[in-house]
Amino acid sequence: MRREDKNLPRVAIVTGGSRGIGKAISLKLAKDGYTVYLTYVSKKELAQGVCDEILSHGGDAKAFMVDVSNRDQVTSFFKDHVRGKVFLHVLVNNAGITSDGLVLRMREGDWRKVIDVNLTGTFFCIQEASKIMVRQRQGRIINISSVVGLSGNPGQSNYCASKAGIIGLTKAIALELAPRNILVNAVAPGFITTEMTKELDEDTKKVYLSKIPLNRFGTPEDVASTVAWLASEEASYITGQVISVNGGLYL
Repeated sequence: MRREDKNLPRVAIVTGGSRGIGKAISLKLAKDGYTVYLTYVSKKELAQGVCDEILSHGGDAKAFMVDVSNRDQVTSFFKDHVRGKVFLHVLVNNAGITSDGLVLRMREGDWRKVIDVNLTGTFFCIQEASKIMVRQRQGRIINISSVVGLSGNPGQSNYCASKAGIIGLTKAIALELAPRNILVNAVAPGFITTEMTKELDEDTKKVYLSKIPLNRFGTPEDVASTVAWLASEEASYITGQVISVNGGLYL
């Protein structure tokens, strides 16, 4: 680490950090002492609410509107708010969307939208963050994949492809950046209770629950704890790995 970097705020960036798993990760990393920069694309009030909660507990956080699928917005965010202004210790690529449908009926726009946000957005953020972390000779990149990126799931070919792509991206980038002491890992959540999963009907939930050996759905905090551990010094010899947080669920 360069001498001048030691006096800069230690920042963790969490994309899609305003709700669900992203919110839990933001709160946990703030509790661990990071200044959290969380991004959002809509509902500014939710993002600001997370920042206010962090501030009320003595932490520090800022919210930024960034569409990770837009290269110009990602580049501007890192240029205007990160590069040379903070010590970027952690990047958590959590931003993601779904647009489900059977492959025979899936529109090209729905395919591209999910791939652009989930996979290409992750790539854009890694590319910008790695430029900074290489200079620092230190950093952690943690990508949020999914159990369906490992197993597949009918009706989610676009989402599964994006999350499987994140796993391949994680392993490749881990090899590239390891010589600069930058660790790159992925977390693959299973069925986590969030706003997204609450929309499923009760019969579908019962089917998933029957497949989980621990007999409960996961919480955003379960995922956040794993992310925080990967960001910690306790995980300093772990890179290129995919850690499943799924209660034993394999679809």
